[in-house]
Amino acid sequence: MPTLLAGDIGGTKTLLATYAVREGQLVQQRSARYASAAWGDFSAMVRHFLAEGAGAGGGAGEGAGEGGGQSDGDRPRQACFAVAGPVQNGQVQLTNLTWHLEAGALAKACDLEAVELVNDFAVLIHGLPHLSAEQQQPLRRNASPPTASTAMHGPVAVLGAGTGLGVAIGVPGPRGPIALASEAAHAAFAPREEQEWRLRQWLLNELELERVSIERVVSGTGLGHVARWMLRERDPGGSHPLHAPAEAWWLAERQGEAERPDLPALVAQAAQAGDALAAAALELWLGAYGSVAGDLALQTLCSGGLWVGGGTAAKLLAQLRSPAFLAAFGAKGRLSPVLKTIPLRALVDPAAGLFSAACRARTLMG
Repeated sequence: MPTLLAGDIGGTKTLLATYAVREGQLVQQRSARYASAAWGDFSAMVRHFLAEGAGAGGGAGEGAGEGGGQSDGDRPRQACFAVAGPVQNGQVQLTNLTWHLEAGALAKACDLEAVELVNDFAVLIHGLPHLSAEQQQPLRRNASPPTASTAMHGPVAVLGAGTGLGVAIGVPGPRGPIALASEAAHAAFAPREEQEWRLRQWLLNELELERVSIERVVSGTGLGHVARWMLRERDPGGSHPLHAPAEAWWLAERQGEAERPDLPALVAQAAQAGDALAAAALELWLGAYGSVAGDLALQTLCSGGLWVGGGTAAKLLAQLRSPAFLAAFGAKGRLSPVLKTIPLRALVDPAAGLFSAACRARTLMG
């Protein structure tokens, strides 16, 4: 039975998993979570994981998934690793780690026949055509239900607000999707109305910027800035309950501290609890997000679908289905009818990156 190795490498944690190919479907066999900074060499982590699978390892991983040992015949020969950083010529310097990875050297060190490194957001393109119904949710009513294996019949796109904003595009290829990394999140933010213009001007001054990119607004960090601006506009006296965590969040942001209040989450929670100021901040943010998603759909004419992913997709699914997001997505003047034909879905599986890496590894087989 063919076995594949997949990994999702981040600055804080790394997920590794083996997958079996059964009747054309990927079935996860075993997985483990590692603290990235605890390993000076990524290849040593991979060898440890593979040795555990063969029944020869210790217990340095932080947790293992289902499945037991594997025979040498079941040892994976192909691997794909999703990495937090730009991949060029099969090499990457990870953004928040000292690791410098090179695909050929990894293959040799880990006794693998083929290794591919893919940016951790662009890798999602490889998983989109194979998502199950449980891994995605439609954002519009009366949308066609996703199938267990959706054929990729046209371009696709995915964007996702997390700490930043990720964007990737995919086009059909002879052996599956071809993923195109994108820096579209760093295009200029285009205010649609006077309130967004005031927000833009405030960001220019507050952050001492020469220009405001989309990511400054449409991201988890952006929601924090939107909330801070809304507090300045509507609560100059500082009496709102969000004022103290907003100030602590901004101080930690400026000083580069990892430990800080989760202001975006606090804003979303307050909005859901009925707080008017938080609701206004979230609605402004959703409108900007929807507009950017609609722009991406026009730029790519992604007839195969547009997916909204990132850390906020599952947490704010109801809000992404609201008029605040959907009306802004579709409000594109003469081309609004075009956007009605584009499938629009949320990618809600938190392990989508690992699954997508496995999908890419499968294309490396023979």
